[in-house]
Amino acid sequence: MDPKNDQRMIIEMGMGNDLHGMDYQKAARRAIEDAFSHSTLPIFGTLGIATDEMRVAVTVGVQEPDKLDTNALAEMLPRGRATVTAVLGGQNVSNPETGDTSVIATAAVEAFLPNQSNNWLQS
Repeated sequence: MDPKNDQRMIIEMGMGNDLHGMDYQKAARRAIEDAFSHSTLPIFGTLGIATDEMRVAVTVGVQEPDKLDTNALAEMLPRGRATVTAVLGGQNVSNPETGDTSVIATAAVEAFLPNQSNNWLQS
């Protein structure tokens, strides 16, 4: 399968946070789960496509991307061949009264399939 021929079938966005522990991994995991909670892909059952044909590309934004274990995040994805990329993004919000910092992560989950144009007929 050549990723250059893949077609994006869906993109979902999510947001997650860790309010007290400054745990970027937890916030990223929650952002990915949030994105998944907004989507379903009936195309697989409808067209008889195996889910392992799907390539899933996740981009997670946090203020300290080097603190993410992207392999562990990819393992939580239930279907397809997944990769996770960590980038600078999200937001840290400090509470001046307590010194706590809340970590906010954002995630974009994209699902790609090999070009399906030969499977469609125009009528």
